[in-house]
Formats: sequence, C-alpha cells, structure tokens
Amino acid sequence: MRLELPCSVKPFVPHDGAMCLLDTLLDYDAEGATVEITPRDSDLFVEDGVIPAWVGLEWMAQGVAAWAGVWAHIDGAPPPPGFLIASRRYHAHVDNFALGEPVHVRVTREFVADNGVRAFSGSLSMASGTCLAEGRLSIFQPTPETSSSPTERPDAR
Repeated sequence: MRLELPCSVKPFVPHDGAMCLLDTLLDYDAEGATVEITPRDSDLFVEDGVIPAWVGLEWMAQGVAAWAGVWAHIDGAPPPPGFLIASRRYHAHVDNFALGEPVHVRVTREFVADNGVRAFSGSLSMASGTCLAEGRLSIFQPTPETSSSPTERPDAR
C-alpha cells in the first residue's frame, strides 16, 4: 500500500485537536519523513505574533510520530505512542518562526535499540531549502512494533 501524497498528517499522529501541530505529510520512506507546518495566529504556541524557535523541537518530535504512524497505518494499526526523552544539539538559526511561512520538517532515523529507544536527526527549513534549525532527538516507543522494520518491508521506498 502506498499513500497518496501530499496528505494530511492528522491520521498518522496520536495528537488531537490543537496539539496536532503539523499540517501535511509531504514524503516518507524507510528512514524518515518530511512534513510541513504553516504557522497560524491560532496556533497553540504563538507569542507576540510569532512561534518561538524552541517549538521546532516539538515539530521534529511530531514528525517522528508521523513517520511511525504512517507505517502503523499501512499495517492497519493506530498511531503508536512515543515519548520524546532527549534532544541534543538543537540549534535554531532564527529566533522564531513567522506566521504564514511554511516550514518543512525532515526527520531521519539514525538507529533503533532493542529497548525501544530510537535516535533521529531533524531539520527545519523554508520551502526554498534555507535551514532554520537542526538537532537530534531520542524517542522511546514503549510498545513493540507490530510489523517488520520499514527497511525490511517490500513496500518501503
């Protein structure tokens, strides 16, 4: 099964309502995903007409959730739970994110441990490719996967 892209990210993340911060799944493969967010004045974390740069960490974490949720969806399962347990070397090249300006969030899996811990690199960029922020995330997924690793799947791109 292959998803028709781009599509809404909402079916792939366990976040409801205003806590689903991302808009669109642009691409995914066995190693990661690219999603898009266009900040709006109604967003949960707006301060003085902008989104603070630290929110980019949550955007990356939800990008990881979307990636895991895509594979669960392909298997007919709901989005799996996951927890951001650490971030390293998050560096924002901007102080904030402007409202109305799309931001692309790319997350790439770096490793998966047997205990459910996963490491991802992430980057935030403008549609033009200009890097806005980058960093690494450690995620804990407490439940075992119901499917094989995406790299072993015949339908993974």
